Amino acid sequence: MSTVLKKTRSLEDAALHYCPGCSHGVVHRLVGEAIDEMDLREQTVGIAPVGCSVFLDAYFDFDIIQAAHGRAPAVATGVKRALPDRFVFTYQGDGDLASIGMGELVHAAARGERITIIFINNTNYGMTGGQMAPTTLENQVTTTTPEGREARLSGYPIRVPELLCSLQGAVYLSRVSVHNPKNINKAKKSIKKAFQVQRDGLGFSLVEILSVCPTNWRMNPVQSIQWLEENMIEVYPLGELKTVQGVS
Repeated sequence: MSTVLKKTRSLEDAALHYCPGCSHGVVHRLVGEAIDEMDLREQTVGIAPVGCSVFLDAYFDFDIIQAAHGRAPAVATGVKRALPDRFVFTYQGDGDLASIGMGELVHAAARGERITIIFINNTNYGMTGGQMAPTTLENQVTTTTPEGREARLSGYPIRVPELLCSLQGAVYLSRVSVHNPKNINKAKKSIKKAFQVQRDGLGFSLVEILSVCPTNWRMNPVQSIQWLEENMIEVYPLGELKTVQGVS
């Protein structure tokens, strides 16, 4: 009998601490599968942020470095420059990456650092109680916007890949989602493309992944998937925003 599915080598055999229905577990699997299929595990260094994914080292079977809040791109830059043969990626939420870490992100992209960013967008600060993030939608209720985000007071949602598109060093930028099997498969392909950009030494790459946060959205998992599909994709359109010839 042939094996159809087996455990991803790059993932530890550990129970996830994430809330039921959270997208992090799905994305962890996709990242692990991509690393295995591209034979990158022995040279991989992951950079963990401050946020829900702070415990990356418990789930991935390769080296993980903990960064201060928002500083993952800077840490990744240091690792990649000191050890250019390593495959280096960060795994960051929207509060970590698009708020306190925005300066680190933009300048890493502008310099064309040969690192990959996995960016989880669930429109709120998940770990600390569901506060408004830079990606929170207009009129979306959070613990710090109980009447909904008002653009006049808090600005508009930030579209990170679009923001980086003008930077020459940013070579591959895409936005995907993991709300259904079709889009999960597309997300994996995009992650592998971003990894290929780094493996080929072409420059900076980032994949934004639209994700659900049932606990802080005050929804069950099914409702949260529906909310993502009906609300987030309109504001954050899916697709490749920037790519480079030879990446397929």
